[in-house]
Amino acid sequence: MIGVDIGSHSIKAVLLAKNGNTFKVEAVAVEPTPRGAVVDHEIQDIEPVGEALRRLVRRLPSKIKASAMAVAGSSVMTKVIFMDASLSDDEMMSQIEVEAENLIPHPLDEVNLDFERLRPHANDPSRVDVLLSAARSESVQARVSAMEIAGLDTHIMDIEAYALGRAVGTIAARQPELADAKLLGVLDIGARTTTLSIIEDGEVAYSREEAFGGEQLNQLIQSAYDMSADEAERVKLRGELPATAALEVLAPFQTELLQLLRRSLQLFYTSEGHDSLDGLVLTGGSAAIEGLADMLHEELGFPVLVADVFAGMKMGPDVNKRDMERHGPALAIASGLAMRSFS
Repeated sequence: MIGVDIGSHSIKAVLLAKNGNTFKVEAVAVEPTPRGAVVDHEIQDIEPVGEALRRLVRRLPSKIKASAMAVAGSSVMTKVIFMDASLSDDEMMSQIEVEAENLIPHPLDEVNLDFERLRPHANDPSRVDVLLSAARSESVQARVSAMEIAGLDTHIMDIEAYALGRAVGTIAARQPELADAKLLGVLDIGARTTTLSIIEDGEVAYSREEAFGGEQLNQLIQSAYDMSADEAERVKLRGELPATAALEVLAPFQTELLQLLRRSLQLFYTSEGHDSLDGLVLTGGSAAIEGLADMLHEELGFPVLVADVFAGMKMGPDVNKRDMERHGPALAIASGLAMRSFS
């Protein structure tokens, strides 16, 4: 399946193959999202998003028509509940539907619902922990409809935090500093939102989103150097900022990001009884900003690495290496979705 990540700034696609435990990158493509068509993770205008997806699909192998996508934001709810371990999947679903009013903050006919058995309940072996996931049906259907315009079938609808956790889990396993991490943070710096997710023993245990992202940095660049929005994005991605940018634009952005991260971490520590992470991985379009990882490491005291999404993977002959290099950390969600092909 093609992993497709629809963001407010760009649409990313990754296609992987797998031989044993080794992944191979078959294709990567990135297409700008039409301005204003995606806001706060929600598709506001399906037609232009579908046309952008059609352009993106033209750069991928034509024989692949199956896709994996993800939802995120306020339309998504996840909750770990515990249920009788002896129940069948059908019986669990029936019981969840009966108790839906207490579990889901939306009418049952307005959501798409799924669940997964996780592990025996810690204090009662006759019970099992169950991950319940729900998303507004209109959010799911908008993505499916956009993909249909592009000629793709949606086989999987995941949740962004879990797709990201899947990708980062493979990244951490290849990094000596993170290989033994039990409590790993992922800071995904998108165009308009930044999300901190915590992976505990391989499972996403916590996720918090803030309305802050790379567009704030773009606005600082535009204001400081009298550039258009497109020019600001280009010089940021290519590392072509003026020599004075470190103090004039990067420092204010990094300071605000650090404050946001400290606040999110403190909320997690307080609620879950931890006092530090074993490491932090940066993903998203602004993750590779010069000096950001080093600054966060110095301030927080644990390893901070920019995601090398495709480290250790083989490369297919037709991979667009320019898109890979330019958008590297921003391809983590799409990569995690593509991995659903093998799970």
